[in-house]
Amino acid sequence: MAQAPQGVTVVLGAQWGDEGKGKLVDILAAQADVCARCAGGNNAGHTIVVKGDKGEKKTYAFNLLPSGLINPHCKAFIGSGVVVHIPSLFNELDTLERKGLSCADRLFISDRAHLVLGFHQIVDGLKEIELGGSSIGTTKKGIGPAYSSKASRSGLRVHHLYDSSFPAKFRKLVEGRFKRYGHFEFDTEGEIEMYLAFADRLRRHIVDGPTFMHRALSSGQRILVEGANALMLDIDYGTYPFVTSSSTSIGGVCTGLGIPPMAIKRVCGVVKAYTTRVGGGPFPTEDLGEVGETLQEVGAEYGVVTGRRRRCGWLDLVVLRYSTMINGYTEINLTKLDVLDGFSEIKVATGYTIDGKELESFPADLEKLAKVNVQYTTLPGWKTDISTYTSYDQLPPACKEYVEFIEKFLGVRITYIGVGPARDSTIVRL
Repeated sequence: MAQAPQGVTVVLGAQWGDEGKGKLVDILAAQADVCARCAGGNNAGHTIVVKGDKGEKKTYAFNLLPSGLINPHCKAFIGSGVVVHIPSLFNELDTLERKGLSCADRLFISDRAHLVLGFHQIVDGLKEIELGGSSIGTTKKGIGPAYSSKASRSGLRVHHLYDSSFPAKFRKLVEGRFKRYGHFEFDTEGEIEMYLAFADRLRRHIVDGPTFMHRALSSGQRILVEGANALMLDIDYGTYPFVTSSSTSIGGVCTGLGIPPMAIKRVCGVVKAYTTRVGGGPFPTEDLGEVGETLQEVGAEYGVVTGRRRRCGWLDLVVLRYSTMINGYTEINLTKLDVLDGFSEIKVATGYTIDGKELESFPADLEKLAKVNVQYTTLPGWKTDISTYTSYDQLPPACKEYVEFIEKFLGVRITYIGVGPARDSTIVRL
């Protein structure tokens, strides 16, 4: 594998999330000095499968912590743009340590990161009830309400834990939520006590976020950024309001880590070989019949965080062209290509039309999106098990045709191809 460049390499989801970003991060982290999270919270879900000392499969699930921690020489950084639920952070950290992954000494957290508090999680559920039939499909981890507190300039950040006014600020926030939603059951004083106890344990991990990043950059370290969610869930550019509450685009990398754009040398878009989505919201290529069911079962399409079945459909290149335009991918990782092994023919969405007129791009208006007719190109399937293949040359001609069709349409080279869940089930095309 080619030597990773100095500076910043970014891994971003290109669809609606669950593309398999964690696996690519795991591969690239082998050459990284720092692996960073820039946005989101413990609503992310990355699963890493590795071989143990005796050849057995070991599975690690990451939600808030950067999955680059799998590399014992890689430091992990949670940036200022992330919202942090401290109890979940330590639960995840302790779980990894019990599995034999020693990582506590390699974890650093920006003092500017906002806190997800217990009442944020309660409010998350109350907001969904309030929305009724228009519910967003939140994971109820408190992410949206935490970002709402941040945007309204009433949030609490990591450094506030060490301020004598923390209890008073916490009580004021809770009282504000009681006024908005009524008096729900919540142990305010117990929560304050818990967070102050966590503060002692957290102290050793806290750093000045921008200074940490710029010292790493100026010393020539290789930094890997692990995006959470994906472009189509971005607060500005996703299928609003069925989105997450943070910037999941390339812009969120700069704001979430406090780094300049010119520090970014490489942007890897992770693309599932078909399309999936969890929760509510539009999904033009969704298949509710046999194709969708097959993709669900063969692809084991269940959410890491929620356990919910993912909605499935054919690959949507209209979505990916839009995603590429915004994020400027320099390369693509095509994942789960082996899930398509059993199909005799494969469809790919290449355009949207309304009343016979093709749309220029992915529309912002969801009512307009609901009216589109999806235009498909049908490609031949390969009906071959590719899960053991290790080089591009081994792939069947129809499989290569599928890969190259995507490349040509997007104008971006596919450098990594996933043919199975394990770390070594990735074909590298350099």
